[in-house]
Amino acid sequence: MRFALIGAGRIGAVHARSVAASPDVELALVADPVDGAAERLASAYGAAATTDVADVFADDTVDAVIVGSPTPYHVDQIVAAVDAGKAVLVEKPVDLDLARADWCLAQVGGRADRVMLGFNRRFDAAFAEVRSRVAAGEIGDVEQLTIISRDPAPPPVAYLASSGGIFRDMAIHDLDMARFFLGDIVNVHAVPQRLDPALAEVDDYDAAVVTLTAASGAVATIINSRHNAAGYDQRLEAFGPRGALRVENHTATSVVLDAAGVSGARGPHLDFFLERYADAYTRELAAFVAAVREGTAPTPSLLDGRQALALADAATQSARTGLSVAPAPIPASAAV
Repeated sequence: MRFALIGAGRIGAVHARSVAASPDVELALVADPVDGAAERLASAYGAAATTDVADVFADDTVDAVIVGSPTPYHVDQIVAAVDAGKAVLVEKPVDLDLARADWCLAQVGGRADRVMLGFNRRFDAAFAEVRSRVAAGEIGDVEQLTIISRDPAPPPVAYLASSGGIFRDMAIHDLDMARFFLGDIVNVHAVPQRLDPALAEVDDYDAAVVTLTAASGAVATIINSRHNAAGYDQRLEAFGPRGALRVENHTATSVVLDAAGVSGARGPHLDFFLERYADAYTRELAAFVAAVREGTAPTPSLLDGRQALALADAATQSARTGLSVAPAPIPASAAV
């Protein structure tokens, strides 16, 4: 399979490495309108480069497209790629506007099975194992799910100002994970926090606690923060009547120190998502390639992306009003 990559920034580089490491696929083309960006990344992997994204859709030798461009471009590029007969792996979120995500679903229609959302945490080996063991009934029906996700430090203020807010930008991975474990979510309640004076000029929150109620009656609690002195904090616990399954933070090694004045001391958490989820990106790409080759619908789907965005919108509304909010239903025009 020949891949084209749209976006030669940080996430584009992650995907380029994953494609290069796969024995089954080839990075054929990198597109980025920023002068020199595509050429720099493409040259590292022997790919062609272009500053015109339209070249990706016009290239009949390209089988699949990875969309790693800024979020406002995702919808148009998804539709253009699908119209050109190409499979698509797109970074989260689908868009910052739920109406645009619904329009995308309507435009793609019955071809939605050509699109996969980049919720890469589903492919983390530890999270995937817990999900599999939950599905096998090891702890009984999940009653409570706890997800902790804290970044080591906030991104630049300029990024936050256009990010869509903590729920659409940061928490959306955790909102998708809650759906992955619990299925349909019927109620969202968010308690936001403004703690960092450096972010005062941004109309957003730097921390939040969100509770989600599933149709089954199970409750998920998501704890987010833009800053954490201990590093990148990524934990999960699924609790049921027969026990609990838990994922702890990853460190560079499994070595633990017990000594005078210290017990159970470990090395620091892995630095950030690039290190913590490096393997997940590889597994994500493998799942996408397998789905395309086998002609099966990839997961997470475009609809999963829409549903996570609906939860993020509900959390944003709840944070502003203090009320519990039901996520917006899928309009008939967007049903797939």
